[in-house]
Amino acid sequence: MGHLLLAAAIAAFTPPLAEAQAPLPDASPALWIAGDADTKIYIFGTFHALDGKTDWFNDEVANAFDSADELVLETIIPKVPTFAPAASVRPVGAVGPVAGSATFLSSTKLVMSSARSQGLSTANGADIILRDAAEVTGKRIGGLESFEFQLGMFAKLPPAPKQASAAQSAETMKALSGVLTGLQAAWNRGDAEGFTPMLEQMRSRSPDMYQMMFVDRNTRWADWIARRLEQPGTVFVAVGVGHLAGRDSVQAKLARLGVGTARLN
Repeated sequence: MGHLLLAAAIAAFTPPLAEAQAPLPDASPALWIAGDADTKIYIFGTFHALDGKTDWFNDEVANAFDSADELVLETIIPKVPTFAPAASVRPVGAVGPVAGSATFLSSTKLVMSSARSQGLSTANGADIILRDAAEVTGKRIGGLESFEFQLGMFAKLPPAPKQASAAQSAETMKALSGVLTGLQAAWNRGDAEGFTPMLEQMRSRSPDMYQMMFVDRNTRWADWIARRLEQPGTVFVAVGVGHLAGRDSVQAKLARLGVGTARLN
Protein backbone atom coordinates (compact mmCIF):
# COMPACT_ATOMS: atom_id res chain seq x y z
CA MET A 1 0.00 0.00 0.00
CA GLY A 2 2.87 2.39 0.77
CA HIS A 3 4.17 1.99 -2.79
CA LEU A 4 0.74 2.81 -4.22
CA LEU A 5 0.37 5.93 -2.06
CA LEU A 6 3.84 7.11 -3.10
CA ALA A 7 3.01 6.59 -6.77
CA ALA A 8 -0.23 8.51 -6.35
CA ALA A 9 1.56 11.39 -4.64
CA ILE A 10 4.11 11.61 -7.43
CA ALA A 11 1.38 11.57 -10.06
CA ALA A 12 -0.57 14.28 -8.25
CA PHE A 13 2.34 16.64 -7.72
CA THR A 14 5.10 17.41 -10.17
CA PRO A 15 7.47 20.09 -8.79
CA PRO A 16 8.61 22.96 -11.01
CA LEU A 17 11.76 22.26 -12.96
CA ALA A 18 13.82 24.58 -10.78
CA GLU A 19 12.82 22.63 -7.68
CA ALA A 20 13.50 19.18 -9.12
CA GLN A 21 16.15 17.16 -7.36
CA ALA A 22 19.50 16.77 -9.02
CA PRO A 23 20.17 13.34 -10.58
CA LEU A 24 21.67 10.81 -8.22
CA PRO A 25 25.32 9.90 -8.78
CA ASP A 26 25.73 6.89 -11.03
CA ALA A 27 26.95 3.61 -9.52
CA SER A 28 28.04 0.39 -11.24
CA PRO A 29 27.82 -2.56 -8.82
CA ALA A 30 29.39 -5.79 -10.04
CA LEU A 31 27.51 -8.03 -12.46
CA TRP A 32 28.55 -11.31 -14.10
CA ILE A 33 26.96 -13.69 -16.58
CA ALA A 34 27.12 -17.45 -17.08
CA GLY A 35 25.37 -19.04 -20.01
CA ASP A 36 25.14 -21.27 -23.02
CA ALA A 37 23.15 -21.36 -26.25
CA ASP A 38 19.71 -21.20 -24.66
CA THR A 39 20.31 -20.09 -21.06
CA LYS A 40 21.58 -16.90 -19.46
CA ILE A 41 22.18 -16.54 -15.73
CA TYR A 42 23.13 -13.10 -14.51
CA ILE A 43 24.93 -13.05 -11.15
CA PHE A 44 24.62 -9.75 -9.31
CA GLY A 45 26.33 -8.74 -6.08
CA THR A 46 24.01 -6.88 -3.72
CA PHE A 47 24.58 -4.69 -0.68
CA HIS A 48 21.90 -5.43 1.90
CA ALA A 49 21.65 -1.90 3.36
CA LEU A 50 22.16 1.27 1.32
CA ASP A 51 21.68 5.00 1.81
CA GLY A 52 19.64 5.47 -1.36
CA LYS A 53 21.93 8.25 -2.59
CA THR A 54 23.16 6.59 -5.79
CA ASP A 55 21.49 5.41 -8.97
CA TRP A 56 22.62 1.80 -9.38
CA PHE A 57 19.54 0.17 -10.95
CA ASN A 58 20.39 1.24 -14.50
CA ASP A 59 22.56 0.39 -17.52
CA GLU A 60 23.79 -3.23 -17.53
CA VAL A 61 22.06 -4.11 -14.27
CA ALA A 62 18.66 -2.84 -15.40
CA ASN A 63 19.02 -4.39 -18.85
CA ALA A 64 19.93 -7.78 -17.37
CA PHE A 65 17.08 -7.63 -14.87
CA ASP A 66 14.55 -6.60 -17.50
CA SER A 67 15.56 -9.47 -19.77
CA ALA A 68 15.18 -12.10 -17.04
CA ASP A 69 12.13 -14.27 -16.54
CA GLU A 70 12.95 -14.95 -12.92
CA LEU A 71 14.64 -13.29 -9.93
CA VAL A 72 16.48 -15.59 -7.51
CA LEU A 73 17.59 -14.14 -4.16
CA GLU A 74 19.50 -15.71 -1.30
CA THR A 75 16.22 -16.27 0.51
CA ILE A 76 12.65 -15.04 0.56
CA ILE A 77 12.02 -13.10 3.75
CA PRO A 78 8.34 -13.53 4.64
CA LYS A 79 6.20 -10.45 4.11
CA VAL A 80 2.70 -9.57 3.00
CA PRO A 81 2.92 -9.22 -0.81
CA THR A 82 2.25 -5.69 -2.06
CA PHE A 83 1.60 -6.42 -5.72
CA ALA A 84 2.08 -10.11 -6.48
CA PRO A 85 -0.02 -13.01 -5.15
CA ALA A 86 1.75 -15.32 -2.73
CA ALA A 87 1.73 -18.11 -5.30
CA SER A 88 4.20 -16.16 -7.44
CA VAL A 89 6.84 -16.30 -4.69
CA ARG A 90 8.37 -19.75 -4.47
CA PRO A 91 11.56 -21.30 -3.10
CA VAL A 92 14.00 -22.80 -5.60
CA GLY A 93 16.70 -25.24 -4.72
CA ALA A 94 16.03 -24.83 -1.00
CA VAL A 95 18.30 -27.16 0.93
CA GLY A 96 16.75 -27.15 4.33
CA PRO A 97 17.30 -24.87 7.31
CA VAL A 98 21.82 -21.76 6.44
CA ALA A 99 21.31 -18.03 6.57
CA GLY A 100 21.04 -16.00 3.44
CA SER A 101 19.75 -12.48 3.23
CA ALA A 102 21.79 -10.79 5.93
CA THR A 103 25.55 -10.92 5.91
CA PHE A 104 27.57 -11.58 9.06
CA LEU A 105 28.18 -7.84 9.38
CA SER A 106 24.49 -7.00 9.42
CA SER A 107 23.68 -9.75 11.91
CA THR A 108 24.83 -7.75 14.92
CA LYS A 109 23.00 -4.94 16.68
CA LEU A 110 26.18 -2.87 16.92
CA VAL A 111 26.74 -2.95 13.18
CA MET A 112 23.10 -2.15 12.46
CA SER A 113 23.38 0.85 14.77
CA SER A 114 26.49 1.92 12.89
CA ALA A 115 24.65 1.47 9.60
CA ARG A 116 21.78 3.64 10.75
CA SER A 117 24.22 6.32 11.85
CA GLN A 118 25.49 6.40 8.26
CA GLY A 119 21.98 6.59 6.83
CA LEU A 120 22.04 2.99 5.62
CA SER A 121 18.75 1.10 5.60
CA THR A 122 17.69 -2.36 4.47
CA ALA A 123 14.65 -0.62 2.95
CA ASN A 124 17.09 0.83 0.40
CA GLY A 125 19.02 -2.43 0.08
CA ALA A 126 19.48 -3.85 -3.39
CA ASP A 127 17.66 -7.08 -2.46
CA ILE A 128 14.49 -5.23 -1.47
CA ILE A 129 14.60 -2.95 -4.51
CA LEU A 130 14.99 -5.92 -6.85
CA ARG A 131 12.24 -7.93 -5.16
CA ASP A 132 9.82 -5.00 -5.32
CA ALA A 133 10.64 -4.50 -9.01
CA ALA A 134 10.09 -8.19 -9.71
CA GLU A 135 6.73 -8.13 -7.96
CA VAL A 136 5.65 -5.06 -9.92
CA THR A 137 6.61 -6.62 -13.26
CA GLY A 138 5.29 -10.08 -12.44
CA LYS A 139 8.60 -11.93 -12.55
CA ARG A 140 8.86 -15.24 -10.75
CA ILE A 141 10.77 -14.90 -7.49
CA GLY A 142 12.73 -17.68 -5.83
CA GLY A 143 15.27 -18.22 -3.06
CA LEU A 144 18.44 -20.29 -3.00
CA GLU A 145 17.82 -21.05 0.67
CA SER A 146 14.74 -21.28 2.83
CA PHE A 147 14.12 -18.64 5.47
CA GLU A 148 14.09 -21.39 8.12
CA PHE A 149 17.56 -22.39 6.97
CA GLN A 150 18.73 -18.81 7.54
CA LEU A 151 17.34 -18.77 11.04
CA GLY A 152 19.02 -22.09 11.73
CA MET A 153 22.40 -20.77 10.69
CA PHE A 154 22.14 -17.64 12.75
CA ALA A 155 21.34 -19.82 15.74
CA LYS A 156 24.72 -21.50 15.21
CA LEU A 157 26.71 -18.25 15.27
CA PRO A 158 28.97 -17.81 18.31
CA PRO A 159 27.55 -15.79 21.22
CA ALA A 160 28.07 -12.05 21.23
CA PRO A 161 31.11 -10.81 23.16
CA LYS A 162 30.64 -9.44 26.66
CA GLN A 163 29.22 -5.95 26.75
CA ALA A 164 31.94 -3.33 26.41
CA SER A 165 32.13 -0.02 28.19
CA ALA A 166 30.39 3.00 26.71
CA ALA A 167 33.71 4.41 25.53
CA GLN A 168 34.73 1.13 23.89
CA SER A 169 31.33 0.81 22.22
CA ALA A 170 31.56 4.37 20.88
CA GLU A 171 35.02 3.69 19.47
CA THR A 172 33.83 0.45 17.88
CA MET A 173 30.81 2.24 16.42
CA LYS A 174 33.10 4.83 14.86
CA ALA A 175 35.36 2.17 13.37
CA LEU A 176 32.41 0.15 12.02
CA SER A 177 30.89 3.25 10.50
CA GLY A 178 34.11 3.82 8.58
CA VAL A 179 34.16 0.20 7.41
CA LEU A 180 30.56 0.32 6.22
CA THR A 181 31.13 3.59 4.39
CA GLY A 182 34.16 2.08 2.65
CA LEU A 183 32.28 -1.10 1.73
CA GLN A 184 29.35 0.82 0.28
CA ALA A 185 31.77 2.94 -1.77
CA ALA A 186 33.44 -0.24 -3.05
CA TRP A 187 30.04 -1.66 -3.96
CA ASN A 188 29.05 1.52 -5.79
CA ARG A 189 32.12 1.38 -8.02
CA GLY A 190 31.83 -2.37 -8.65
CA ASP A 191 34.89 -3.30 -6.60
CA ALA A 192 33.82 -6.73 -5.37
CA GLU A 193 37.35 -7.58 -4.31
CA GLY A 194 37.20 -4.67 -1.89
CA PHE A 195 35.28 -7.11 0.33
CA THR A 196 38.08 -9.68 0.30
CA PRO A 197 39.98 -8.31 3.35
CA MET A 198 36.83 -8.71 5.46
CA LEU A 199 36.42 -12.28 4.21
CA GLU A 200 40.04 -13.14 4.88
CA GLN A 201 39.79 -11.73 8.38
CA MET A 202 36.80 -13.95 9.08
CA ARG A 203 38.57 -16.94 7.53
CA SER A 204 41.59 -16.52 9.80
CA ARG A 205 39.75 -15.60 12.99
CA SER A 206 36.63 -17.76 12.68
CA PRO A 207 37.34 -20.55 10.17
CA ASP A 208 34.26 -22.57 11.12
CA MET A 209 32.01 -19.57 10.66
CA TYR A 210 33.66 -18.72 7.34
CA GLN A 211 33.17 -22.30 6.19
CA MET A 212 29.50 -22.27 7.13
CA MET A 213 28.62 -18.81 5.88
CA PHE A 214 30.66 -18.63 2.69
CA VAL A 215 32.42 -21.81 1.54
CA ASP A 216 29.51 -24.21 2.02
CA ARG A 217 26.86 -21.82 0.76
CA ASN A 218 28.85 -20.63 -2.25
CA THR A 219 29.43 -24.26 -3.19
CA ARG A 220 25.71 -25.04 -3.04
CA TRP A 221 24.79 -21.91 -4.98
CA ALA A 222 27.32 -22.72 -7.70
CA ASP A 223 25.88 -26.23 -7.94
CA TRP A 224 22.40 -24.73 -8.33
CA ILE A 225 23.55 -22.36 -11.08
CA ALA A 226 25.31 -25.18 -12.93
CA ARG A 227 22.14 -27.31 -12.81
CA ARG A 228 19.95 -24.36 -13.84
CA LEU A 229 22.05 -23.93 -16.98
CA GLU A 230 20.55 -27.19 -18.19
CA GLN A 231 17.16 -25.45 -18.55
CA PRO A 232 16.40 -22.77 -21.14
CA GLY A 233 15.62 -19.27 -19.93
CA THR A 234 17.09 -16.15 -18.39
CA VAL A 235 17.57 -15.84 -14.64
CA PHE A 236 18.78 -12.90 -12.54
CA VAL A 237 20.53 -14.23 -9.42
CA ALA A 238 21.21 -11.64 -6.70
CA VAL A 239 23.36 -12.53 -3.68
CA GLY A 240 25.46 -10.50 -1.28
CA VAL A 241 28.54 -9.19 -3.05
CA GLY A 242 30.78 -10.81 -0.42
CA HIS A 243 29.82 -14.16 -1.92
CA LEU A 244 31.28 -13.02 -5.24
CA ALA A 245 34.70 -12.05 -3.88
CA GLY A 246 37.79 -13.87 -2.71
CA ARG A 247 39.19 -17.36 -3.10
CA ASP A 248 35.90 -19.13 -2.41
CA SER A 249 33.58 -16.96 -4.50
CA VAL A 250 30.62 -18.38 -6.38
CA GLN A 251 32.52 -17.74 -9.62
CA ALA A 252 35.50 -19.74 -8.34
CA LYS A 253 33.21 -22.60 -7.40
CA LEU A 254 31.59 -22.45 -10.84
CA ALA A 255 34.99 -22.57 -12.53
CA ARG A 256 35.75 -25.81 -10.68
CA LEU A 257 32.55 -27.20 -12.17
CA GLY A 258 33.66 -26.19 -15.65
CA VAL A 259 31.27 -23.22 -15.83
CA GLY A 260 32.79 -19.95 -16.95
CA THR A 261 31.61 -16.50 -15.94
CA ALA A 262 32.25 -13.11 -17.53
CA ARG A 263 32.13 -9.69 -15.88
CA LEU A 264 29.67 -7.37 -17.66
CA ASN A 265 30.47 -3.99 -16.13
